[in-house]
Amino acid sequence: MYSYAGIGSRQTPSDVLLLMEKIGVKLALMGFILRSGGADGADSAFERGCDRAGGEKQIFLPWPGFNGRNSPYSWPKDGAFRYAEWYHPAWDRLSNPAKKLMARNAHQVMGPELDDWVKFVVCWTPDGQASGGTGQALRMCEGDPSPFVFNLKNEGSTRALGNHLREIFGLDPKEYRLPC
Repeated sequence: MYSYAGIGSRQTPSDVLLLMEKIGVKLALMGFILRSGGADGADSAFERGCDRAGGEKQIFLPWPGFNGRNSPYSWPKDGAFRYAEWYHPAWDRLSNPAKKLMARNAHQVMGPELDDWVKFVVCWTPDGQASGGTGQALRMCEGDPSPFVFNLKNEGSTRALGNHLREIFGLDPKEYRLPC
């Protein structure tokens, strides 16, 4: 089974949230495991879609009860803090809760044991670049093994995602009615 990170801004526009939910449904039907962080906005939209399809998910929380949620992945591992510190441009200025939020982003892209990278990331950021917690996850993706990133803010991203699914995984998004 392959995994992907479904992440993004808490301020994602409602039309994009609906698209994320649809993508979450379709990717779950294709057998992809969702990795996300339980935040409002984009994270929740992907998770709603995954749940509607009965898909498998790994929801990484910075602490138990975050955002009223429960998950078996409720504390970032020590290694996640090391990765987060390495990639964050102002780690020393973050509060302890913010550090936990940034550390959980490592799990979103590297998995529960930090050794199983997602195959791709689907996200939305306000500026089409890397900002906030999503930006932290995207900075981590700039290294090796560098998963593909499809930022729905950028024109052509859904088409590129469809091409990726077809070329890399041999899956036809149209067969699953994926909006690509």
